[in-house]
Amino acid sequence: MAFGIDDAIAAGLKIIDKFVPDPAAKTQAEADLRASLMAWDQGQAATNTAEAQSGNWFVAGWRPWIGWVCGLALGVQFVVGPLAVWAFDMAGHPIQAPPALDDMLWELMFGMLGLGGLRTFEKIKGVARK
Repeated sequence: MAFGIDDAIAAGLKIIDKFVPDPAAKTQAEADLRASLMAWDQGQAATNTAEAQSGNWFVAGWRPWIGWVCGLALGVQFVVGPLAVWAFDMAGHPIQAPPALDDMLWELMFGMLGLGGLRTFEKIKGVARK
């Protein structure tokens, strides 16, 4: 379940409703809450943009690094591991069929293909950064 800025505003409004009886003060408190949360969100977006534009690989490269680590982990978990278990289990036994791919791998693959398709769409529309 995702927790977004709308959820934070709703939680803050419940607290304001309990502790601020004056309608004018309540309206001002709600406006201040919304403004502070939006400023926080804009600050995070500015940080993300600065990180992505950095020429330093250590700063800009953490997202690709996470992608490679997750890709390797998925490869080991869903391909290398099952094949290794199958190969070691076959030692001295009659030939067995190789293991089937886990259904979770298919779900992840289609999600990644969807993201790749969106990236291609961005490039076609000319809104991609690079």
